[in-house]
Amino acid sequence: MTTDPDNSDFRYPLRWRLMDGAERLLEIVWPRRFGRFTGWLLLLPALLLVGILVLGLWQMAESSLHVLDRNTFLPSEEYTLSNYGTIWQSATYFKVIWRSVQGAVWTVVFTLLLAFPFAYVLVRTPRAWVRKLLLIALFLPFFIGQVVRAYGILIVLGTSGAVNDVFGLIGVGPYRLLFNFPAVVFGLVQYMLPFAVLMLAPALTSIPQETETAASSLGANWLRSMRHVVLPMAKPGIVGASLVVMTLSLTDFAMPAMLGGGSQDFIANAIYDQFFRTADQGLGSALALLLVALGSVLVAVIIGLFGAGTLGMGEKK
Repeated sequence: MTTDPDNSDFRYPLRWRLMDGAERLLEIVWPRRFGRFTGWLLLLPALLLVGILVLGLWQMAESSLHVLDRNTFLPSEEYTLSNYGTIWQSATYFKVIWRSVQGAVWTVVFTLLLAFPFAYVLVRTPRAWVRKLLLIALFLPFFIGQVVRAYGILIVLGTSGAVNDVFGLIGVGPYRLLFNFPAVVFGLVQYMLPFAVLMLAPALTSIPQETETAASSLGANWLRSMRHVVLPMAKPGIVGASLVVMTLSLTDFAMPAMLGGGSQDFIANAIYDQFFRTADQGLGSALALLLVALGSVLVAVIIGLFGAGTLGMGEKK
């Protein structure tokens, strides 16, 4: 059978008919004269989501100005800054905030130390099977929820877990490896590692391998080439990965709750307690806005010092 449309045996495929019908329907719904507004139409869902977020923040800002009446368990009618004063004067909240910032910073440091070699080998390895194996190891955690991974860490690091079993083979332990700050950081690093690799890999891919060859031909060993050539050129990816990991770690809830055992809460855990345990929406809203402000300040400092990295989408410096 020939595919020439002029041949009498030619049959117009059904999928082509469906596409033509969809095109005619689109012409009726959105005529060509509206073409200059197509971009805004495509942006409408994103703008709607941003609008909902802004509305939620506005309502939280309004709620943060009302104190919970302990007699009626209803917010007071008058506006006040008492909730912010409570946070400012509380040593407990200051400790939680400091722990959150420390956790985010340490998570960034350890995640980058592990993610950079992983991304470098992923990009530079000439063996296809190694690259496929690394890609599987990278994307497999995305198919496992954060809570499931936290439970896995609980099992591995538990008193009767695999790590303590290994210690037992050499005659030491068991050790209490859970429900402390290092356990929370370990869980966050394990969770953030794939995100950092995904941010670093494009930056390393954009670095021509010939630059490393040229550095070697000029007498630089691998360490000096990495320090003076690869790392400076990979700066956008490092900054972008740091921004993503820091913001996600600072606002994380599951890892501190599950691996911290209630003694290593981050700001998100304190917000949850105020909203759902004590029903103090005003104080919870104040903490939530404080978290937004703290994250924004940290991001602004990093961008001000190092630029936006890969999140800048190729903007000119």
